[in-house]
Amino acid sequence: MKNALHIFIILIMLASGSARAQMPIKLSVADTVPPDSADLAYYGRKHFWRAAAEVAGFNIGLWAFDRYVQKGDFAYISLNTIKENFKHGFIWDNDKLGTNMFLHPYTGNLYYNCARSNGFNYWQSSLFAIGGSAMWELFMESEYPSTNDVIATPIGGTAIGEVAYRASDAIIDDRASGWGRFGRETAAFIVNPMRGLTRIINGDAWRRRATSGKQFGTPNVGMEFSLGPKAIEFRHDKANNYKIGATLDFNMEYGDRFEVHSTNPYDYFLIHANLNLISSQPVLSQLCITGRLLARELLDSRKNQDLSIGIYQHFDYFDSDTISDRHHACPYKLGVPASVGMGAMYRNAENPNFVFDAYAHFNAVLLGSILSDYYHLDERNYNWAMGMSGKIGIQAVWDHKKYALSLSSSLYRLYTFKGYPRGTDMSTADRRTLNAMGDHSEATFGITELKAQMRLYRRLYIGLELCHYFRHTHYRDYPGVNSSAFTQSLQLIYKL
Repeated sequence: MKNALHIFIILIMLASGSARAQMPIKLSVADTVPPDSADLAYYGRKHFWRAAAEVAGFNIGLWAFDRYVQKGDFAYISLNTIKENFKHGFIWDNDKLGTNMFLHPYTGNLYYNCARSNGFNYWQSSLFAIGGSAMWELFMESEYPSTNDVIATPIGGTAIGEVAYRASDAIIDDRASGWGRFGRETAAFIVNPMRGLTRIINGDAWRRRATSGKQFGTPNVGMEFSLGPKAIEFRHDKANNYKIGATLDFNMEYGDRFEVHSTNPYDYFLIHANLNLISSQPVLSQLCITGRLLARELLDSRKNQDLSIGIYQHFDYFDSDTISDRHHACPYKLGVPASVGMGAMYRNAENPNFVFDAYAHFNAVLLGSILSDYYHLDERNYNWAMGMSGKIGIQAVWDHKKYALSLSSSLYRLYTFKGYPRGTDMSTADRRTLNAMGDHSEATFGITELKAQMRLYRRLYIGLELCHYFRHTHYRDYPGVNSSAFTQSLQLIYKL
């Protein structure tokens, strides 16, 4: 059931819509149109009790499904389990990486959009995500509340949630009627279920108005879809392993990276999703979101040079599974649902036929996770961690957007400081009570990516992508481990 839900949510994300740089060649989907003041006034009215009821109702409905349909052990709750949760307090849980680093933040997005769809802004809606997560952890499960969930769910949920909210905003049109209106409302519901539900509750799903209802007008958006063969090579313990299949990529750049007059969070963001079509590999290989919270312009574009600095929120997810028939080692696993830091972007367009871009980010990682070679308990094979990350990239576009070349690199330094007692036997440890971030360790994880694109015809391009992943983990109680992985893909790219 979880795998089916996982795939369904991935499809939603692709329909809506890092180590990844901004898109080298961005072709706008439509001309930019500012929002109508009537729409801002109409949908800007706050409805606290309706938002709170939606958060509570969603949690109760999810619990009922887990309890009476899936009959999950954790869903058998009572006053005693609630009392025990408060008495015992929070622990680090042992769920799968995909559950903790993707599905929980996706749930946080639903809490977030209960408020966002009822007139609250980015910062106010994040408080509802915190409240919804705390309610679930303390009241709706018989397992002890999870430290990582109460961080990853609301913070990661704001990143996914604002992307979903703006994507759904681009779909709705209150002027439409008939089957066209039905199709738009259905698509908006799929992309952002809580906004779709709110529109049904208040009647906006069928109410016709003189204006579109878009809170952000028609923004400057570029999207691209790519499909092609992909190969993975993994080097571990002096052995090389290969796997060949296919990959499906989705990229979206929303807003103008150098338009900083507005201070609204996520007026500019990037999203990259990668699906594996390779046996033994997880369907979702990557999901990266970079959203601008605040920014300031340092160079004026009238001189054909742009430079801006700002504060950015980052959501990074990288997953793989073993590709060897001889051992169970994984190429890489990394989840960073809670990260924020400073970023700078530069562009030189003095020669209109050759445009050069560069960027740099330095971030604090409030919560992260990285593959462990020794911690294997229940469904978990990774360490919880905190630390920092840095991301840099350069790219060039020339011959009137016919050719592009980009190079980007990301480096994560993560620390797992709450280990488990020496001598703990993982085969007999109790997953419910072992409260550990993982192996006491320091890990370095790096990603370097080289991309080349060439236009074939109008919006159709061909691209080559080479990516190198490396990891070094120093353990306090075990030998250190080095590993590296390479991926190569040749893609056919269509830009909207």
